[in-house]
This record gives sequence, structure tokens and C-alpha cells, in this order.
Amino acid sequence: MTSPTTDYPLLSRQPHDVVYRLRGQDVTVGSFLHAAYRAAEALPDAPFVINACRQRLWFAVMLAAALLRNQVTLLCSDRTRDQVREVADRYPGLYLATDDPSQDWAVRRHVLPDEPPHVSTGVQAMPCFAATTIAAIVFTSGSTGRPAAHRKTWGSLAERSIDAAACFGFSEEHPAHIVGMVPAQHMYGFETTVLLPLHVPASTWCSAAFYPHDVAAALWSIPAPRVLVTTPLQLGALLRAAIELPPLYRIISATAPLARDLAAAAEDCWRTEVHEIFGATEVASIAHRRTTRDDFWQTYPRVRLQPTGAEDARSVSVIAPFGVPHPLNDVIELRDATHFRLLGRRSDMIKLGGRRVSLAELNRILNGIEGVIDGQFIAPPDLETQPNARLQVFAVAPQREANDILAELRHRIDPLFLPRRVVLVDCLPRNETGKLTEAAIGALRSGRPDL
Repeated sequence: MTSPTTDYPLLSRQPHDVVYRLRGQDVTVGSFLHAAYRAAEALPDAPFVINACRQRLWFAVMLAAALLRNQVTLLCSDRTRDQVREVADRYPGLYLATDDPSQDWAVRRHVLPDEPPHVSTGVQAMPCFAATTIAAIVFTSGSTGRPAAHRKTWGSLAERSIDAAACFGFSEEHPAHIVGMVPAQHMYGFETTVLLPLHVPASTWCSAAFYPHDVAAALWSIPAPRVLVTTPLQLGALLRAAIELPPLYRIISATAPLARDLAAAAEDCWRTEVHEIFGATEVASIAHRRTTRDDFWQTYPRVRLQPTGAEDARSVSVIAPFGVPHPLNDVIELRDATHFRLLGRRSDMIKLGGRRVSLAELNRILNGIEGVIDGQFIAPPDLETQPNARLQVFAVAPQREANDILAELRHRIDPLFLPRRVVLVDCLPRNETGKLTEAAIGALRSGRPDL
């Protein structure tokens, strides 16, 4: 049992272990420490820093440097100029760290060097931080309103990495060599591609890995066992690209429900196992399952769920190391303290004519229609108060007609939830993790999805 007074090292690895990989260079613990100490010396004095580094290695170096300077890292999925200014108003004195000097966020900036860390052969002291140290404040994506801020302690981040490694079979005998398609500023990408190498036997690819050909090249560049960290939207694009990949130990998906047939197609195509992570910014990753095999989710080893005692028996709180019990913003069917079935997010549940449905389930059906590359049901604000209000559907389906898709939906969903029409668009304005923010939804409704 861990104690609140426990100290955790910056890296729980050996000096010569490889923690991050670039094209042409492996970054060891020693080299990473050297880069972190050098970066920390150059940082301005400030209580907070927005880490906007795009290259994953420099993101990790900046996180470590901020810890060394007792600065709290702010992680924003939305890094537009307006959103950065809003965060700056909420956290006076902050600055923004970036590896892209060409972009102007209208706040004080610190530009990191555009070069890989120097190889270090020296031995430097391993810094340790109290478990209760606030290492980061992570903002929600804004898909349900103004981004909310959630504090993360160094102890909770370290312990969750250790638990994740146990769930996915990462060990000294089976280290994970990770290629991530998710940005480091998102909680899912932060945990799986930045924090894991610091605490468990794993390394992360830090060069380009977003487009299918880049992902394939990255996977061929790293040793086995290989792990691909992705999202349902990205996984579908990778399958449609029909690119040969090397043997994969695991594919891990999160950020949205993963359709079982999509997971099965990936397993069949690449002879691997597809696993999902369940979590949220407010509670981090808390559970996992193999999509093609498990209906129920299993919590991480030291995570427990307990009923809140509210009128809704499907309301639960999350209990985890170094965290206070936190209510889960999802409707679930609890089998016991460690197993549950996900019924949908509370913000996703809609009611019409006395019947309820999850928007996530409707989206799963829509995206299962042949020819639909991407699609989204959207509920108007007055859906439950105006008798004539109806759901809206936007779809990317270059080879299908809108009326054909509507006819398919008529056979698959309750008529109460049918839209009046399907609007075909060239693309949906999703953010880096595949989500539609409220601003993006507003743009779709106004007929300007390019905003």
C-alpha cells in the first residue's frame, strides 16, 4: 500500500534503458536526464507552463524540466490562439513552451531547440518528487462545453502507468515499443506515449506517425514487441489504406467507442489483439478490455468503482491511488467493484417519446453502414422540449447518396430517432483526437464545417 508521503523518481528505469526513439537516434535514460536538466536551466521563472511541443520527445523533456523547476504543466487539447489566451487569463504568469517558433499564441513563449538531445555518457542524480506534487493540469476537450481543468499528481500518474503495464503485459521480458497516433496534450496520449516510458519497460517513437504511411514506416523502424496506440477513426483510416505492417503485439484504442467489427477486421488483417482503454480526463485511464471478446470492462489492478448512493443506481465513483473518490460521468451497469458494462456518457443520453438512447450507439450504427467513412448524430439543444425537434446527421460518404443512408438507418434504429435528412459533407471538423467540439458542431449546423 502506497503512502501519501511516498517519493517517486522522474524515471523508474536503468541509465542505459531506451525510453524514446527518433529516426536515427535512441534516447536513453541518461541522455533524457541530461536534456531535462539543460532545459530546466533555461526556463523562465513562472508558476505554470502550457506545453505546446508537437514533437513527442521535446514534450517529454519539457514536462521533466518543468517538474525540476516546480512549474505545473498545463495540457490543452485546444491550442488555438483564443483558447490559449483564455487559459492565460485563468492562470496568471504562465508562459508557453513550444518547438515551433513560427506560431504566435499572443502569450509569453519559450522556444525549445530544434535538435535532438545530446548523447550523454555521464551519470546524473535521479530527481524524485513527492506523490502529492501537482505535475499537470489537464483540460477536457471542450466537446461538451468550456474545457474543464483537472489536477494530476505525480504519484497518481506514476501508479497508473505501473497498473497499465500490468494490464497489457509489459515487462522486462516483454517491453513495449510504442508508436502513438494521439497527441501528447490529450490525457490518453499523455499516459500511453509520454508517461509509460518513464515508469515501466517501454519506449516511444517520437518522429512522424500520423498518416498511414508514416505509421507503417515507424512500426517497421522499431523492434518487437510493437504496440500501436490509436483511435477508432485512425484505425479505420489505417485499414482502408491497406498498408502492410510488421507483426503487432497489441493495438490499443481509446477516445471513442470502438465497433467490434472494426476491431475484428484489424485483428484479422494484422494478426494481433485489439484492446480498448476506458477513461476520462477527470479520472485518467481506469479500465481495459479486448474488444472482440469482452462485453464487460475490467478496472486497472488498484482501481475500484463504488455506487455513489444517488437515486440513479448506475452512478459510481472511481477510487484509485493518490486520488479522492471522483464521480464518473458515464452511465454503467456495475457487475462488481472491478467489472462493468458501459451504457453511455450522461451527456450522450437523449430522450424522445419516453425512450432513451445513447448518441454513441447511434453513431456506431451510422458508421457501420457500408460506404460511410465518418458520421455523427447531433442533438439540437431543444430536442427534449420541442415536439417537432429531430436529431441531425452529418456523414462523409463519397460513394453513397444521402437518401440511401437514411433508408439504411430506417431499418436499423427506432423511428423516433431518425433524422429528417442526412447531410453529406467532405469531412467532419474533428480535433486531433477525433472529437467534435461545441464550436465545430456549431459550424456544422451553420453549414460551414471548414471553420
